[in-house]
Amino acid sequence: MATEKKSKKNPKKDDLNELKQELDMDEHRISLDELYSRLSTDPQSGLTAEQAKTRLERDGPNALTPPKTTPEWVKFCKTLFGGFSLLLWIGAVLCFIAFSIESGTHEDPPKDNLYLGIVLSVVVVVTGCFSYYQESKSSRIMESFKKMIPQTALVIRGGVKIETPAEALVVGDLIDVKCGDRVPADIRIISASSFKVDNSALTGESEPQSRTAEYTNENPLETKNLAFFSTNAVDGTCRGIVVSTGDRTVMGRIANLASGLQIGQTPINKEINHFIHLITSVAVFLGVSFFVIAFILGYHWLEAVIFLIGIIVANVPEGLLATVTDLNHYKSDQKVS
Repeated sequence: MATEKKSKKNPKKDDLNELKQELDMDEHRISLDELYSRLSTDPQSGLTAEQAKTRLERDGPNALTPPKTTPEWVKFCKTLFGGFSLLLWIGAVLCFIAFSIESGTHEDPPKDNLYLGIVLSVVVVVTGCFSYYQESKSSRIMESFKKMIPQTALVIRGGVKIETPAEALVVGDLIDVKCGDRVPADIRIISASSFKVDNSALTGESEPQSRTAEYTNENPLETKNLAFFSTNAVDGTCRGIVVSTGDRTVMGRIANLASGLQIGQTPINKEINHFIHLITSVAVFLGVSFFVIAFILGYHWLEAVIFLIGIIVANVPEGLLATVTDLNHYKSDQKVS
């Protein structure tokens, strides 16, 4: 029962963990003759050009569907008006309100609140733009997905070995992979010569894994007769038959599941949000308290409002946003170097 409840709470996460334990595929277990028959592939000459064209139209290109991304204007608005920036905007607006009240009650009002409101606005805009620049520079999701897609592949069609764009590969194609190549699709190994791949992105194994035509394990990720899309060939050569392409590959399925996971807040974001709630509560409590005290002591209600705004603004740490932004920039530069 506990397991069922856990799965209902976060089915995406469970699916992602279970995918690496058990995959619904049998291409590594059946004989090569049965696989050739199932995929209607000639073991010597491969698919015909007509077969490849029909399957490409049916299954689509051999490419991962790009994940949904947040529009740039939304990202910019979040950095400009989200989190701690919102507190500073409120402080700036209160400063302008206080200055407006003073302007209406004094012939020559002090301009401290006006200047402070302008400074707060400038700080928020500058740090917001800087944060957006850093975020857009460090997060290149689309580029990372494109790098995972091999550009070309050596495929045998109609008995002729040709070089074709990897996106044009289809299920049933016979392909050759050599050291230095990125495996262009999920393939069943037909023959291999000292062939090894880097499977660290899938299984976490740091050592290169040998791949042969021999079936060695029920688990597709552990058997030696499968090589997976986007893994790197680090030694030897092999010939294989494509069994999955695009989003139907193991990597594609993991990417699709991972894109649906909810990403939690980082520890520093949690701490900043907690601090914002704390400082806002303290500021409002003190501001209201001084407003009531001023009103009781006989001050005019406009002056009491000035006290309220002044106390709230005084509790806003104007330099914190710039400090945190600069610290994040420094940390990101350290990681890069």
